Amino acid sequence: MNEMVDAKINISAALRTAQIGKCGELLVQYRLLLLGIESAPMSTDYGVDLVAYSSRTSQALTIQVKTNLRAKPGGGKGKLALDWWVAESVPAQLIALVDLSSEKIWFFTRKEVGELAQQKSSGRLHLYMYTDLAVRPLKRDRLVHSYEFDRFLIANRVADIFGL
Repeated sequence: MNEMVDAKINISAALRTAQIGKCGELLVQYRLLLLGIESAPMSTDYGVDLVAYSSRTSQALTIQVKTNLRAKPGGGKGKLALDWWVAESVPAQLIALVDLSSEKIWFFTRKEVGELAQQKSSGRLHLYMYTDLAVRPLKRDRLVHSYEFDRFLIANRVADIFGL
C-alpha cells in the first residue's frame, strides 16, 4: 500500500497544469459514471469541460471542472488551502471543484459559486477552503474550512442535481 502512495506522490509531482486539469475532468467523469450518469468531454474549451446526461431528468447539464493537485500555502504562515478561480461569466451550469490529493469533488451551481466566493476581482470569483482545522480565519461571515462545504460534495448533491 505504501508503494502505491509513494508512486502517486512521485507521479503527481511531475504533472503539468494541463495534466492536472485532465485528471480532474476524468475523475469527475468516473465518479458520475459510478452514479449511473453519462458524461462526455467537450472538444473545445469555451468554459464547458463536460456535458452530463441524467436519464432520470432527461436533461443535459454543462460542467466546468477546476482542479487542484493538493492544498497549498494560503492566507498566512502555515495555513494550507485549496483554492479555485472561476469566471463570473462562466457558461457552464455547474462547476465541479476537484482536489486530486483527496479525490474529493464538490458541485456548485453558478449562483452558489457567486454567493460563496470569498473574493471577487476583475470578473473572477475566488473560492477557497482551508484544509487545516486549526486555522482561525479573521472573518467568520463565510464558509472557509473544507468540512463546511461537505453539503456540496458530489455524493450529497447528486440527488438534487441529477434526480437520483
